Amino acid sequence: MAVPKDPVMLLSYVNTNLRDSYPNLDELCASLCIEKETVCDKLKAIGYEYDPEQNRFR
Repeated sequence: MAVPKDPVMLLSYVNTNLRDSYPNLDELCASLCIEKETVCDKLKAIGYEYDPEQNRFR
């Protein structure tokens, strides 16, 4: 599955994958071949930031 371009869909996709399959954002990004900075910037634009302690965007 391609990574969603829509920020709200991206949020759901990333948080679900972090919860179910990856111990942190770095591993998710490496596995999916996506830039961490791009993901963080898109989600920050809709008010979400990565919380490493909870391993999710909130």
